[in-house]
Amino acid sequence: MVEVSRTVPAPPEAVFEVLADGWSYSGWVVGSCHIRDVDASWPQPGARIHHSVGGWPVQLEDTTVVLAVEPGVSLELEARGGALGTARIELSLAPDGEGQTVVRMAERVTSGAGGLVPESVLALVLGPRNRESLARLAALALGRWRGTGESQP
Repeated sequence: MVEVSRTVPAPPEAVFEVLADGWSYSGWVVGSCHIRDVDASWPQPGARIHHSVGGWPVQLEDTTVVLAVEPGVSLELEARGGALGTARIELSLAPDGEGQTVVRMAERVTSGAGGLVPESVLALVLGPRNRESLARLAALALGRWRGTGESQP
């Protein structure tokens, strides 16, 4: 399992608001390039985001499904990547001081070709990718939170 974390200068509900907006997925998930559809029940368990991964002209159309959710606290996803495999992603949010959130992202390949790659090699790829994903998530959450007129720390 590859795990990264980041402190976001916004409260957990502001971060979760981005996670709860399936249409924002390609704005923060590195590698996701296009959202084709989002189930109306997102982010409830079983709901799916239908997305494309990769860069044009080589794109893979696939889905990400919600496995579990605790609004404002956690979101567990299963991301499917065709022959590359399937991964389980756990996102957890913890308040850290006044108006800050520690976001933890843990990813584990559960099937497919990615499962044949040693974890140490996966960490070299997924670690930087997931740190960048959390940086993008933080920027979106902070931008939305500032846009609400909430007082800043």
